[in-house]
Amino acid sequence: MVGTSSAGVQLERKDEMKAFDEMKTGVKGLVDGGVTKVPAIFLNTGHFNVKDKEEAASSNSIPVIDLRHLVGDDDGSSRSGIVDRVRDACETWGFFQVINHEIPESIVDEMMEGVRRFHEQESQVKKEFYSRDETRKVKYNTNFDFYQAPSVNWRDTLYCLMDSHPPNPDQLPTVCRDVAIDYMKEMQKFGLLMFELLSEALGLRTGYLKDMGCIEGLYLSGHYYPPCPEPDLTMGISKHTDSGFITVVLQDHIGGLQVLHQDSWVNVTPIPRALVVNLGDMFQLISNDKFKSACHRVVSKKVGPRISVSCNFRTHFVKENSSSSRLYGPIKDLVSKESPPLYRETTIEEYITHFCAKGLDGTSALHKFKLSK
Repeated sequence: MVGTSSAGVQLERKDEMKAFDEMKTGVKGLVDGGVTKVPAIFLNTGHFNVKDKEEAASSNSIPVIDLRHLVGDDDGSSRSGIVDRVRDACETWGFFQVINHEIPESIVDEMMEGVRRFHEQESQVKKEFYSRDETRKVKYNTNFDFYQAPSVNWRDTLYCLMDSHPPNPDQLPTVCRDVAIDYMKEMQKFGLLMFELLSEALGLRTGYLKDMGCIEGLYLSGHYYPPCPEPDLTMGISKHTDSGFITVVLQDHIGGLQVLHQDSWVNVTPIPRALVVNLGDMFQLISNDKFKSACHRVVSKKVGPRISVSCNFRTHFVKENSSSSRLYGPIKDLVSKESPPLYRETTIEEYITHFCAKGLDGTSALHKFKLSK
C-alpha cells in the first residue's frame, strides 16, 4: 500500500485548518458541538513535551510581592525592600505575583466575567469580531499564530489594543465594553508603578523606563480555555517567552500556568485576585540580560473553562503608533567594557513582525537580535 506523502499530509492539514478557521466559532465551537477527540490540527507534533504536565514541581513557587506597605517609613525602607524583592524575582525567576495592588476587587471580578460573557455569547455575535487582520484594534480568533505554529493550541482569545490611540468605545464588545475601559485605566496605573519599581531595581532613576516609552502600548488578551477531552494531547499555550516589556496576567482558580525554572516546570498557583507579572523579550533586550524573560506555558485540562486576562505592555505596529518605529537596544547605563551590549537595536515593529511570523515554536525570538561575539 502506498503511504501518504509528506506533501499530501501537509495539504490535508492546511485544508483542515482553513475549514476550522472559516467556521469562526473557535475551540469553544468544537466543545459546544460535543467533540470527544482532539482534532488532528491540535495534536502535539513532538515540538513540545506535554507528558510532564502533572510533574510540575509543587514544592516550589514563584515569588509573591505584597504592595501593602509600598508607601512606608520616612526613610523609604518599605519601598526599598519591595524593590529588592522585585530585583531578586527578576534575576532568579522572571516571574512574580503581586498582591494588595489596590485595583478594586469589583473591577477585577467584572473583568473576568466580561471575558467569560464575550466567549460564551451567541456565535453569530462573536463572528463579527473574528479576524486575523493585525491592524484591527479589536478582534477575536483562535491562536494569533494559527498558521505559523507547529501545533494549534486549545484556546480562543479576544484581543483589544488599548494604547495612546485606543479603539472607540463602540468598537469594543458590548458585553465587556465598560469594564474593559475601567480595567485598562487601572492597568495603566499599575503598569506605571511596575516600571518605576523595575527602573529602581536596575539601578536607574525612577522614571527611566517610562521615559523610554515602555508604558505607551497596552495589548489586552482575554483568553478562554474550554475543557479539553484529551488534555495530554494538546496545550493551552505552548512553551514560549512573551514579546513585550512586561505582561500582567489575571488568572482564575483553575490553574494551568507553569513557568520553566532551573529546567523544571513550576505551577503558578492561583491566588485570588493576584496579578502575575512576567518579563518579556524586549525587557531582556533593553536590560542587556540583567533581567531575563522566562519560558512559560499553559497546560490544557479536562475541567474548565479556564479564563485569564493578559495585558502585554508594548506598542503595536499600526499607523498611529509612531513609537513602534523607535529604536530599542541595551540601555547605555547598563553596558560597559566588562558588560558589552549583547543585542543590536531593533524597533517594536521589526521585533513583533519576527515574533508573529515565527509563531510559538518553542524557541526564543531574541536569537535573531543577538550580537555575535
